Amino acid sequence: MFLGRHAHNLDDKGRLAIPSRFRESLRDGVVLTRGIDRCIAAYPLAAWDVLAAQVNGLPMTDPDARQFRRMVFAEAVDLKLDGQGRVLVPASLRHHAGIDREAIVVGVHASIEIWSPARWGAVDAALATDGDEIAARLAQML
Repeated sequence: MFLGRHAHNLDDKGRLAIPSRFRESLRDGVVLTRGIDRCIAAYPLAAWDVLAAQVNGLPMTDPDARQFRRMVFAEAVDLKLDGQGRVLVPASLRHHAGIDREAIVVGVHASIEIWSPARWGAVDAALATDGDEIAARLAQML
């Protein structure tokens, strides 16, 4: 389970140190891909397999499903943490998320999101102002 928010810097090669409390869950590997909200989504292999099966189950005849499939799989990379608990974040994913040197690593239970500080700041501000309304709308789904 991934919880909390952590600020980390990428090194000159684009490697990101994964928070130490997350590393054990990623020892078998991690898949990075485009996140829906212009972040990078990181999944342990077991969670990735579940997501991949769900995405593959979407109807090929639906144009949105085809586009979503491309979004999820086209930039996805299967990686291993190095001996220092880092992953090499591909330039295409860093560009997608607007990440240069600094990153905010956010645990979202079964996966991790990697944000640029500016984009995370906007998300955090929206949560502060809209959190009650979001919770009320989602309460109807439970």
